[in-house]
Formats: sequence, structure tokens, C-alpha cells
Amino acid sequence: MSAIARFTGALVLLMAASASQAQTTLPAMRAVPTVPTVRPLEALVKSVMLSFNDANMTGNYAVFHARLSPPFRQQVSPEKLRENFRQFVEKSIDLDIVAAMPPIYDQQPLIDNDGRLLLKGYFATEPTRVNFEMDFIPADGDWKLLRINVVLGPSP
Repeated sequence: MSAIARFTGALVLLMAASASQAQTTLPAMRAVPTVPTVRPLEALVKSVMLSFNDANMTGNYAVFHARLSPPFRQQVSPEKLRENFRQFVEKSIDLDIVAAMPPIYDQQPLIDNDGRLLLKGYFATEPTRVNFEMDFIPADGDWKLLRINVVLGPSP
């Protein structure tokens, strides 16, 4: 092995060790979350609504529960979710129509001072409108649900 190759290998190892040490000694920098653009935001809302709908239609909230943020999962069990949304289960309310409709926001989606993504809006379903409020937090590299409220009401 030539002296240049040994030097280059040692330099790469030294740079890797320095970078590794810098990562452990420097304070972690938090990226400031931003509101997702239109399409990813729509996908986020619809994925939550469809997972919620699947839980309501089957009565099994395990998958929906697994997709929640860690604080939400710790506070609310799948059984508690089923209890809270039992009217949807008992009345077999199927919300799958929201997959074909865009969400309409009552207020511009925003990130509050605590870094939570706040969404409030509805799907213009007929004859009954599907209203939602959702709060998300960044977790595991994605937005995870922290709070959900779904209410059916008459269309204006």
C-alpha cells in the first residue's frame, strides 16, 4: 500500500471520528417545522380519516392507535378510542367518501408556538358534512396525530 493511500485512509478515519465527536458534543439543533404543502397536507388528513374510518367499521382500533403520536398512545388505549367513538361503530357510519374529496379548511393550517400542526376543516359531504379538528406533532420523522375530533353535522 502506498504512503498516499495510507495517509488518505487515516485522514478519512480522522474526519469521521471528528464528525462523530462533534455530533455528540454539539447541542442538537431542532429543525423548525413548516406546514406541509397542499398535496402532502391533503394526504395526511385523508390517511388519518381513512384509518379512523377503518377502525370504526371494524371496531378494531389497534392499527389506528399504532399510528398516533407517542403521547396520544400513552394516554389513550385502543379500547378507550373505541369507547369514545362508539357512536360511529354502533351506527356503522362509513366515511370512506372522504377519499374522493379534498378537505376544506375553516382556517389556514398553522403551526403553533409549541410546534403543533393545527388543522380545522371539513369535507363537503352530502347530506351530512364531516367536520374535523386535528393536531399533529413531529415524531419519528413524520407528523403524528396528537388530537382528533370528528363531528357529523348538517351541510350549511
